[in-house]
Amino acid sequence: MITQKLIALADAPYRDFTAGLIPTVDKARIIGVRTPAMRSLAKELLKNESEKAMAFLEELPHYYYEENNLHAFIIAELKDFEQVMKYTERFLPYIDNWATCDTFAPKIFLKYPEETLVYVQKWLASADTYTVRYGIGILLSNYLDAHFSPVHLEWVTAIQSDEYYINMMIAWYLATALAKQYEATLPYLEAKTLAPFVQNKSIQKARESKRITPEIKEYLLTLKVQKS
Repeated sequence: MITQKLIALADAPYRDFTAGLIPTVDKARIIGVRTPAMRSLAKELLKNESEKAMAFLEELPHYYYEENNLHAFIIAELKDFEQVMKYTERFLPYIDNWATCDTFAPKIFLKYPEETLVYVQKWLASADTYTVRYGIGILLSNYLDAHFSPVHLEWVTAIQSDEYYINMMIAWYLATALAKQYEATLPYLEAKTLAPFVQNKSIQKARESKRITPEIKEYLLTLKVQKS
């Protein structure tokens, strides 16, 4: 049983550490398995027990946090884009924490940027917190370099949410965009039309970046707004 394989990899101190980082997940649902071990298990299952691995992808919802992470890592190892996207779409509504959301990154999406972007746009319009966060995260990781378009900034800054985990990802996206696409991104901060939390957190994260010059950091400080 795949769950037993995860339990065999348990690290009690790491379980306590993980529980402290992910307050939205009950500690009883955390086994305490390190990420490299889960990635290795995903590869091992697909290589030696592929039928069990694929059956595991049909077993939603899972109980343990690590079961969800393993699920994500198995999907990420698949080689067919349509298959990966089918399982991704099915899995996203079951993601219930920022860590599973942010570590789920199928490399095959990089090979199909235009096709993936169609799904990203749909995810951004979702009513589910972590589906929206996931869409922003894919834009951050895959679309701030060669595949960047200014319209992506419009999509992200148009998101209105009271959800902390969405707004934090918007801020991470904008801070990274300031480092990589400064001229296109700066006007969104200068306009001061973002939610105060997003505006100020974006500036904070950008000022913490080593990729942004001291001069720009000083200017960004002038763009902070008072929280209403």
